Amino acid sequence: MFRFANIEYFWLLLAALPLVGAYWLSARMRRRRLERFGDPETVRALMPAASPGRHFTKFLFFLAAFALAVTALARPQLGSKLREVKIEGMEMMLAVDVSNSMLAEDFAPNRLERTKYSIDRLLESLRQDRVGLVVFAGDAYVQLPITADYTTARNFVRQISPSMVSRQGTAIGAAIDLAASGFSSETEGSRAIIMITDGENHEDDAISAARAAAEKGIKIYTIGIGTPEGAPIPLPGAGSSGSSGSSGVGGSGSGAASGVGAEGDFIRDEEGQMVVSKLDEETLRQIAILTEGAYIRSTDQSLGLDEIVRRIDETESREFKAQMFEEYDEQYVWPLGGALFCVAVGWAILGRKNRLLARFNIFRKS
Repeated sequence: MFRFANIEYFWLLLAALPLVGAYWLSARMRRRRLERFGDPETVRALMPAASPGRHFTKFLFFLAAFALAVTALARPQLGSKLREVKIEGMEMMLAVDVSNSMLAEDFAPNRLERTKYSIDRLLESLRQDRVGLVVFAGDAYVQLPITADYTTARNFVRQISPSMVSRQGTAIGAAIDLAASGFSSETEGSRAIIMITDGENHEDDAISAARAAAEKGIKIYTIGIGTPEGAPIPLPGAGSSGSSGSSGVGGSGSGAASGVGAEGDFIRDEEGQMVVSKLDEETLRQIAILTEGAYIRSTDQSLGLDEIVRRIDETESREFKAQMFEEYDEQYVWPLGGALFCVAVGWAILGRKNRLLARFNIFRKS
């Protein structure tokens, strides 16, 4: 496949237009100055060494050199062919809770931002594993299918916010089902779901979903983020948390209801009591045990994500095939060489006929 890496440099070719105009004006002024001396045919006979064609040829070579230099700046490249390689790793689906309860600030700056930071650090360190991303609240959605493109994955992670899921709540079971369906067929026996949530499930039967995942050979590693004492939930978009989303209360427990007014920028229930989101570890432990995974409670020092991935790599990695792009091969040297050649030829062409070379006229009749 052929492409130009910096195609915008071709706009520089527009600069050739004033160059052509300047050459035309210069040639016209030169003719007018000669016409002042007399008839053009007579003047040309008096100037046998003059060669207007040589000036034009020199200009064409310099113009070609400019065009080739611009082409070199645009960086022509060849490559981008798909090739199949074998790599050793595994597939991981990250299931991230984006309910409003993840805005609680018992982890600085809040639970969700701390989670995003930890995932970004993880993706920066990965080499051969493939990752996907599921976000969930009252519903679950695939944010990013399984991929080995960590740069794209990091961009998607930075965009996570409660506003991504319109219906609030915490549907852990739906997230497990959706994540379990996102693996490729070739990694059977080497799949893991890493779920990051405060564990307050109010929507479905997460235990049944975990059993179904275990039957498919999928291990679920759960990370509980939050504290057992809990913390109040700032209104989405209020305060330092700054995440936008629905004002409905989701995954916050204590009988919180959608559309309830709030004072002091914190979500309150129907009785006006401040809603406190607490870590529910029991459900997360059961899910991990059923699928032969592991449960880790986050701390101020570590979310626990690195520890889980390290454990997965030690026990679950296997060889699988992956499609990789070959790197582009730079071809700018060819137009750059052509530009230098045209400049050299342009300088070598004299502005007038050379008397020394004229005596070696190979076309002269004997």
